[in-house]
Amino acid sequence: MQKKEIILTAKESFVEAIKNNNTEVLRNLYISNYPKIELLVLKNSGSKDEAKDIYQEAFLAVWQNIKQNKFIPQTESSINGYLYTIAKNKWLDVLRSQGYKKTIVASHLHHFEIKDEENNDIDDDILKDKRLEDVMQAFKSLGEACKSLLRKFYFEKKSMNLIAQELSLDSASTRNKKYRCMQKLREIALNKD
Repeated sequence: MQKKEIILTAKESFVEAIKNNNTEVLRNLYISNYPKIELLVLKNSGSKDEAKDIYQEAFLAVWQNIKQNKFIPQTESSINGYLYTIAKNKWLDVLRSQGYKKTIVASHLHHFEIKDEENNDIDDDILKDKRLEDVMQAFKSLGEACKSLLRKFYFEKKSMNLIAQELSLDSASTRNKKYRCMQKLREIALNKD
């Protein structure tokens, strides 16, 4: 019983330190979490500058939510997880924004973009329509499990965590399954003549 009280006191002091703008605690929290966010953004079509911007926004959101009691962390690990989740969601918002919509398709369906500066706009439109048609045909050829997972992620815009819950899987397995489904989709679409 006494050990639990010591842990609780430590948790309260950590949260209180954040609420009281303790520079050392905030700096350590900031520095220790940044590399994970940078890696997330870089692996998902982003740059280091974009990672810094996303991380700063996420860090401020977490700090404000703790100060306003909108988020009451139980441990330092729960703060780290919360910070990662907010940063990931902010980056997903950027990727889903109007400027990134075409980039998402290109990054997930490598080799579909034909770069030929001599094609005019009409040819480009025809090629895009043809690629889209190929992808849609390939999608129809996927198994139901893959179609369902990809539909939930790309069209219903559900998070991987929510999809994992719906499929009764852990997040890592769900991400792996999504990756394998995208690989199948690429193979089918690229092998169409």
